[in-house]
Amino acid sequence: MLHLRLITPADRTTDVVRLIEKTVGTTHLVVLPGSARNPAGDVVMCDVAREAGDELLTGLQELGLDSTGSIAVENIDLSLSKRADKAEAEAPGEAADAVLWEHLTDATHEESSLSITYLAFITLATMIAACGVVLDNAILIVGAMAVGPEFGPLAGICTAAVQRAPRLALRSLIALLVGFAVAMAVTVGFSLFMDAVGLFTEEQLEAARPNTGFIYAPDWFSFVVAVLAGAAGTLSLTSAKSGALVGVAISVTTVPAAANAAVALIYGDTNQTVRSTQQLLLNLLAIILAGTLTLMLQKWLWSAQRKRSAV
Repeated sequence: MLHLRLITPADRTTDVVRLIEKTVGTTHLVVLPGSARNPAGDVVMCDVAREAGDELLTGLQELGLDSTGSIAVENIDLSLSKRADKAEAEAPGEAADAVLWEHLTDATHEESSLSITYLAFITLATMIAACGVVLDNAILIVGAMAVGPEFGPLAGICTAAVQRAPRLALRSLIALLVGFAVAMAVTVGFSLFMDAVGLFTEEQLEAARPNTGFIYAPDWFSFVVAVLAGAAGTLSLTSAKSGALVGVAISVTTVPAAANAAVALIYGDTNQTVRSTQQLLLNLLAIILAGTLTLMLQKWLWSAQRKRSAV
C-alpha cells in the first residue's frame, strides 16, 4: 500500500476527493479543510494499493495538483486494516508488477546526479578494482563491483528513453561519462603512485591472471550476462526490491574493466587497454538495451492488464 498526503487549493478539493473515491483500490480517505498553510489549502490523505497508484497519481497531475498544491507519496510497511486488504484485492493486477513511473523518474533523477558523492564512490570503486586487477584478487573485484554507483545513471538513461525525458537522459549520460572519465584519470595517477612505491608492477599485470583475466576478454558471454543483469536491475527498481541491485552490481564488468584499462595504460599495454575499454562499452550498451526493453515490456504488459480489467 501507498500513503498519499495531498495539499489542495480549496476550489480543487472536491475534484480531488471525487477522483480518489472513483479510483479502485483506495481507502482511508481523510479531508482536513483549511489545515495547510504553505501552500494554503486543504489537506487530503488516503491509502491506495500500489497497483492503482500510477493511475491515481496521473489523475492528480492532470488536475494540476503538482503545481498548485503538493503530492507526497510514502510506502506503508504495515497496514492492519480489512479495508486496506479489500482495496488491494479490488485493485487490478499485482502490486509487484506495478510500476510507479513518477517514482521511478524521481529516483533515477536523484541517482544520476553528478555529485561529489557519486564521483567519490565510482573513483574509489575503480581504485579498489585496480588493486584487484594487479593482485588477481577476485574478492577485491567483487567488492569494487558492489561499491560502484554506475547503475543509477544507466537506469536513468533507460527511464528517459521510455518516458521521453531528454533532460533526464542528458543528465544521466553526463554523470556516466564524466564519472568514468574522472575515475579512470584518478586511477591512472593512483597506479603511477603504487608503481613508484613498488606495490604495482608490470610483471603482475602481464602475468597469468586466472581470476581476473575475464575483465579484458569481451565475448558473447559478457554481453549475455550484462543483458540479464540489466533486466534484473531494472526489475529491482520498478518492484522496489532494491536488495537485488547488489547482485546486479557484482554481475557486470564495468568498473573492473575501467580499472584494468587505467592500469594497463601506465604500462603501455595497448592490447589490455583497448580490450578492457571494449568490455566496458559492451557492458554499458547491453545494460542500457536490456533496461530499456524491460521497461517498455513492463509498460505494455501493465497497460494491457489494465485494459482487460476495465472490460
